[in-house]
Formats: sequence, structure tokens, C-alpha cells
Amino acid sequence: MTTSRTLTIIKPDAFGAGKAGKIIAHLEQDGFQVVAARVMRLTTAQAGEFYAVHNGRPFYAELVEFMTSGDCMPMILEKASAVVALREAIGATDPAEAAAGTVRKLYAESKGRNAIHASDSDQNAARESRFFFAETDCIRG
Repeated sequence: MTTSRTLTIIKPDAFGAGKAGKIIAHLEQDGFQVVAARVMRLTTAQAGEFYAVHNGRPFYAELVEFMTSGDCMPMILEKASAVVALREAIGATDPAEAAAGTVRKLYAESKGRNAIHASDSDQNAARESRFFFAETDCIRG
């Protein structure tokens, strides 16, 4: 099976609570390799652009506000079938519904403060990675 790359973001709730190291260790134990990472604080414009696909939905403004509330940590991860594998590793959006041992079950506070973002397709992983990283670091798409 060929390796691929995906984007994840340790969100402000988990980063601010000091859970980034545990989340990264969890992902590495699941076989992911960190290819690129940075710490940043999104502006309202950046968060709005990144989550533009949700614009018009009832949770959009709250999501943008949350994602600008503190530092976050975008990362490009590599593994075989990375998008699918990461979504399995992080668990359901609502930590109450996430499987035991998943990132969200272990580290998320609630459905809205769910610790981590994961791209939902190879195409979105390529697009989203270019939002945070130089082309040389990014997923080819």
C-alpha cells in the first residue's frame, strides 16, 4: 500500500490544555509520521477562509470564533491511506460517540471542542495543506 499525506490541526482547546504532545505521540504510535508542523494563531479572516465550506451553517460563526481563540497546531502527516487512517484514529466528531482509544475519546471536551481537525478526502487534504504550508511541504493533489 502506498503512503499518502493528510492534514490535521490540533485545535485551540487541546493545544491550550497542553495535550498536543500526547496527541502527537498517539498518532505516531498509530504509525503516522509528522512531515511538517507549526504553531500559529488563526485570524478571523484565515479561519473564515479555511472553514468557508461551512459558511451559512448554524455553527459557522461559533467555529470561526473557537478556532481563533488560541494557538493551534496544523500538521501534515504521512501513512498508508492517511486520510482514512487518520479519521479512524481520531474518532467521531462527538467524543461521547467516539470509539475507545481514539484521540477524541481521550482528549476532546465536547462536540464543539473536539481537539482535532482531519481532512475528509485526499483532495481536501491537498487544498487544506497549502493553506498552512509551503508547496514543498504539501500534499500533491
